[in-house]
Amino acid sequence: MASSRRATFSGFMPPHVLDRIAVQGTERQRRCAQQTLQADQWFRLRASPPPARDAARAVAGRPDRRIHSADHEQTLPGRLVREEGQAAHGDAAVDEAYEWLGATYRFYWEVFGRDSIDDRGMPLIGTVHYGRDYDNAFWNGAQMVFGDGDGDLFRRFTAAPEVVAHELTHGVIERDVGLVYAGQSGALNESLADVFGVVVKQYHAGQTAQEADWLIGAALLTDRVQGRALRSMEAPGTAYDDPVLGRDPQPGHMRDFVDTQADNGGVHINSGIPNRAFYLAAVALEAPAWESVAPVWYAAMRDDALSRESDFAAFAALTVAHARRQHGEGSREARAVDDAWREVGVVS
Repeated sequence: MASSRRATFSGFMPPHVLDRIAVQGTERQRRCAQQTLQADQWFRLRASPPPARDAARAVAGRPDRRIHSADHEQTLPGRLVREEGQAAHGDAAVDEAYEWLGATYRFYWEVFGRDSIDDRGMPLIGTVHYGRDYDNAFWNGAQMVFGDGDGDLFRRFTAAPEVVAHELTHGVIERDVGLVYAGQSGALNESLADVFGVVVKQYHAGQTAQEADWLIGAALLTDRVQGRALRSMEAPGTAYDDPVLGRDPQPGHMRDFVDTQADNGGVHINSGIPNRAFYLAAVALEAPAWESVAPVWYAAMRDDALSRESDFAAFAALTVAHARRQHGEGSREARAVDDAWREVGVVS
């Protein structure tokens, strides 16, 4: 039952992409985009209660995954189809959601000692097969939800580990700092979800920062799309250039910051700036990102000095401070973090 509070809704798909498809796509693509936009708007107006905690199942260091199927309806959480410890289901979306939620849990536990979204063993609730031809994935304040995509432009959203990790990380951000989902704080919210999403992918694959592709959502695009992914942390603005989707609008420098009222003040657009800062800091160092820069970003995100409305500059200052604290005042890590924010124009 909905309450009077506004729901948390953090969708993976940038609204400007769906808006463009709703105008430029084929008849079916337009219909799918419009249905997705309508469903997303509906969820923004609803509240979701947190999942019930089962003390008997809560074991630190072990995830409590519960994967449901919406069976192409829009009811959550849907039908329970796979629980923690059960064998593979055989449904690709079910098993991908289970695997990538587990991989994300392991990353947070093994790297940061964090026990799930709330650091208290919160169950990881995932729903797949949401709606029909639904072109999005989202965190609603209580669980992760994944669409199957329209099949023309986008594949199922469980196919990309960084997408699953991105949505789970929105829950982490909500619990730790609750960054307001608008303007620079909202773009920072999106960037942090991208940062830890892509580092989860690198951690799972054992990739160094230099080996990684730094792409977000590459596995989602079908062969019909002219592009590599939905976002590039290495080179914001170059992920796609397609007749239907349009051209990737993300800036990689503050001089190109986009002032807009759409998308809560461009949260999916301007996130390219802090995304590139993280990329630059990571590749400047020889260690894997989860050892070098991710702990700095994580500490800054959890710092009490970070307010719900913090902008890029405030977060940058905290990362520099934590890099110095973790690695030393004149360390390579501290210089790399400071240089990265300067290169993207957040620090002068």
